Amino acid sequence: MVIHLRRPADEKAAGYGEGLAPGERRPAGYAASGIASRGRERAEPDCPTRSPFQRDRDRVLHASSFRRLTYKTQVFLYHEGDHYRTRLTHSLEVAQIARTVSRQLRLDEDLAEALALAHDLGHPPFGHAGEQALDRAMAEHGGFDHNAQSLRIVTRLEHKYQGFDGLNLAWETLEGLAKHNGPLAAGRGDAVRKVAAGVEGWRSLELGRWAAGEAQAAALADDIAYATHDIDDGLRAGLIAVEDLAAVPLVGPAVEAARQKGIAAGDGRRVYEITRRMITAMIRDCVTESRARLAALAPATADDIRAAAGPVVAFPADAAADLAALKAFLFARVYRHPRVDRIMADAGSIVADLFRRYMADDAALPETWRRSAVGLDPRRRARLVADFVSGQTDRFAIAEHRRLFDATPELR
Repeated sequence: MVIHLRRPADEKAAGYGEGLAPGERRPAGYAASGIASRGRERAEPDCPTRSPFQRDRDRVLHASSFRRLTYKTQVFLYHEGDHYRTRLTHSLEVAQIARTVSRQLRLDEDLAEALALAHDLGHPPFGHAGEQALDRAMAEHGGFDHNAQSLRIVTRLEHKYQGFDGLNLAWETLEGLAKHNGPLAAGRGDAVRKVAAGVEGWRSLELGRWAAGEAQAAALADDIAYATHDIDDGLRAGLIAVEDLAAVPLVGPAVEAARQKGIAAGDGRRVYEITRRMITAMIRDCVTESRARLAALAPATADDIRAAAGPVVAFPADAAADLAALKAFLFARVYRHPRVDRIMADAGSIVADLFRRYMADDAALPETWRRSAVGLDPRRRARLVADFVSGQTDRFAIAEHRRLFDATPELR
């Protein structure tokens, strides 16, 4: 007996699988290729069971910096509740969406997943508040940028392998991390450019060009993931109400669809119904627009995508405008909510205090970091201290502050 599985109606409407026969699920010629990869800084024997990009994904998954994302803030601190996103769960959600988009566009799913999992490795504790505090503390020493720090981690700071520092990732993975926000034009992305210069003696990352399609897919997946899960977390935290969302682009139609299904206002299924519909709609828009752009460009190789005049994986103009309006709503109603602002101001002070103390007092540093600080000039010492502070989890930073100072903010 043959059982035919019917595709759900909303999946069909999203365009999932449209135009993809079973044999077409393999990557297209314009996808990044592990076979034609530009290689690694340190040559290594091929793995008998994995492609180069699968290997990179696995190296990121097993990195200590990836595990620490478990206790790093996305929007809400880890101790506020078990159901809010952390940097780790955010990265996993980005990876799922990046794989979906990449499969529909016949890109290399493993490279997209590796980039999605690695894109936030460089975030310090306490989310953007921690990053801003660390950037201010580093103002006289080159500043701090979490994208640049992600690149530092995978090229220098992970110490797992004999014979080299970092993860020795493939060129295509490094390129995608460096260009997470697009090409680095003059005066933009200077922090990333400085880190990239340290590895470009091996091979240029071509920072002025677009990244391959997989990196573009991972970047859009990042936008989709945080726009939807910050609505989810904001609702669960009581910072916004469903009634506030009716007129908000991208969210309003999902709210109305959930209402028409008759899901009660107090039912947690209502929130999930809203966010899953948002994700479906944004993936549909991205895939539809990107297929049209690929058809117009007709790229034969990944380099054709890199040389394009604009992004190939993108939202249509109206969806991009809707997403910008949704981000503005989240900024005003969630990220700048008085409750969040108050807590994050205190969190930023913890990061600033720790940086100053470590800079001024060798004894405050752990022994391994103290040995590494010996003889460094102020600029290099500041970068070492920034590496140490940015690698801390929320709870470790709080514990360190309690160890080194008489009073520590409660962050509640």
